[in-house]
Amino acid sequence: MKPHVLKVAHVPHFLDEHLNQHFQVHTATQDAEPGSLSAIAPDIRALVANGESTIRATLLDQLPALELIAVFGVGYDGVDVAAAQARGIAVTNTPDVLTDDVADMGMALLLTLARRIVEADAFVRAEQWPKGPFPWSRSVSRQKLGIVGLGRIGSAFAQRAAAFGMDIAYTGRTVKSGVPYRYQPSLAALAEEVDFLAVCAHGGESTRGLIDAKVLDALGPQGLLINIGRGSVVDEAALIQALQHGTIAGAGLDVFAHEPNVPAALRALPNVVLTPHAASATTQTRQAMSDLVYENLAAHFAGRRLVTPVSN
Repeated sequence: MKPHVLKVAHVPHFLDEHLNQHFQVHTATQDAEPGSLSAIAPDIRALVANGESTIRATLLDQLPALELIAVFGVGYDGVDVAAAQARGIAVTNTPDVLTDDVADMGMALLLTLARRIVEADAFVRAEQWPKGPFPWSRSVSRQKLGIVGLGRIGSAFAQRAAAFGMDIAYTGRTVKSGVPYRYQPSLAALAEEVDFLAVCAHGGESTRGLIDAKVLDALGPQGLLINIGRGSVVDEAALIQALQHGTIAGAGLDVFAHEPNVPAALRALPNVVLTPHAASATTQTRQAMSDLVYENLAAHFAGRRLVTPVSN
């Protein structure tokens, strides 16, 4: 018999095809009420979620046979990993395969924001050019860049920035060996000395609100913020205040605190570029992510080592 799998989030058709071919698939919401899954709960051995899912212990408690949580995405901060591990439930994600696309998006946001590409497009479309020149924008090449979190994505982003001759420094929990970039242990000090501050840090309680009013004040009225990490890393209310009052010059954001809901105050600002958590949303990467989720599921049910297990 095919193993029973519960899907609690939207996933691409690539993955749906794998799941429907090899498993008995059930669907539910991540906030399923206690007792609502009683008819299928005893059979569910794996749960498929995405990077925005919130998988609480209350859901896990409804699934006594659960053995695996397979996350379609690199981020799994919404999963109660401690509760899962206490039950012996493995957790997997899809790292590496999306690194390049996310780093590409970070550089695209930086360039779009600095060179005012969205505004320039609107300027031309509104036939403003015949009335006078477009306002000047900002240089990117040879400017100072600070990276918050020099992990897989942060490192890939730094490589792209280096091609522009940018002066790169970074901060994080530890110094990275073998990298040519300068380490700055103080986030506020890093923000104060750079032109662009790029957030590539993971989510979770350890980074929640890390980019706060103090950091934004240090970044200053000429500073630009890029976030391709997690929305929770930035204090969104403080960011809105900073943008409204000119504390910083602008922001390019692919992630938000309460996705898919973006505050009206943020959407109304002219000095921001907003994208819908789409950094990894290319056909090639979503195919690779789907394949990796399936490979983890197949490995688990075949008794093989998981391809990309995570730890708390």
